[in-house]
Amino acid sequence: MVGVVGGSPPPLPTPNHREAALPDGPAPLTTAETILRLRARLAHAQRIMWEFRRQLLDARERAAEARHVSLALRDAILPDPGGSIRLPSAHIAVRYVPAEKASSLGGDWYEATALPDGEVLLAIGDVAGHGLPAIAQMAQLRHALVGLAMTGERADRLLAWLNGLVCHRMGEEGTATAVIGHLEPVSGLFTWAQAGHLPPILVRDGVARQLSPPDGVLLGTTLDLPYALSSLSLRPGDLLLLFTDGLVERRGRDIDEGLALTVAAAETLAWDACLESKLDTLVESVGGPNPEDDICLLAVGVLEG
Repeated sequence: MVGVVGGSPPPLPTPNHREAALPDGPAPLTTAETILRLRARLAHAQRIMWEFRRQLLDARERAAEARHVSLALRDAILPDPGGSIRLPSAHIAVRYVPAEKASSLGGDWYEATALPDGEVLLAIGDVAGHGLPAIAQMAQLRHALVGLAMTGERADRLLAWLNGLVCHRMGEEGTATAVIGHLEPVSGLFTWAQAGHLPPILVRDGVARQLSPPDGVLLGTTLDLPYALSSLSLRPGDLLLLFTDGLVERRGRDIDEGLALTVAAAETLAWDACLESKLDTLVESVGGPNPEDDICLLAVGVLEG
């Protein structure tokens, strides 16, 4: 048997020079390759940016078109939402200020017309929601009211009929508010009812106050509760202001603060020939156009006899 007893172990073989020179990972990129890769990433980022820009422009165009259609439909439904109506005993001025956001255009409406018996029908309302569905529902309510008012029934009865329409035709989520009144031109008697709507403001001798509302629930909530009537004798020189909640409600502001501002601003109103421009001033005094909601104003000035 041949062997080795004791001594040192044989030395390990020397590593091959070629194997020792092999890198552990991929070879580093050259300057030219790095530039090409950066250019490719930049081109990809630019394509993404241009696609986002195209989508944004398309969305803006669709929003503008929807707003144009909504405003055109509203203008076709409401009679002259920026003018005035002159009756033998009253001067009625109207202002409609659409929401600044296209998606927030809503169902605010008004009506002011002489009836066959000589009385003047005055109404203002607001359908819940925004966009074309709310405008379409607003048209149903307003046209229904004009037809029903020809029966000669009082405002409480008219609201009960409109409530039935909302409950049965607008679905479970459909609701609306309204103030409906009749003005007797000779006596100045204003008889009115409301359905969950902010009551009118009376300006008399330079002092403004909000009227106490008769009982009345939101249209579309229940068929079991009646609507009550209230009456007020208007005097020559008085001014009555009907408005929708877009005037007083603002994001981040309490509604009581908005009402206080409106009452204070209403004291500057009068029934003279400048009433239309004064409504513009009133809107600016309480915060200007509302980004989130429409504003509708109906001012009734009782003329001196």
